[in-house]
Amino acid sequence: MRYGPLSEIIKYMDRQWVEWLFLIISALLGWGYRRLAKKQAEESLKNKALHDGIQALLRDRIIGVYNHYQDKRFCPIYAKENVKRMYDAYHDLGGNDVATRLKDNLLSMPEEPEERED
Repeated sequence: MRYGPLSEIIKYMDRQWVEWLFLIISALLGWGYRRLAKKQAEESLKNKALHDGIQALLRDRIIGVYNHYQDKRFCPIYAKENVKRMYDAYHDLGGNDVATRLKDNLLSMPEEPEERED
């Protein structure tokens, strides 16, 4: 009795099904890993942009507050507390440049305006 090509294929698959199963699983795992790695790289890029943006905004606000109160020559306690919080967040994000000096200058300012003699 002669077997056709289909029966030969079925016999081959019957003998090799474990290898085929591992091949399919390996291919799916590789595809999934590449997909996750790509997504993780995209998220990492977005996180870096958010990090840098928030750091820049905090630095800008510290500079703005400094300029505002430097002109007035005093800095109220609520503004000092706000600057401390902004600076702490800024510092935790890796910022530590001119904003440190500005924060220190703000904190050393008087909390009320000087009384003038007219």
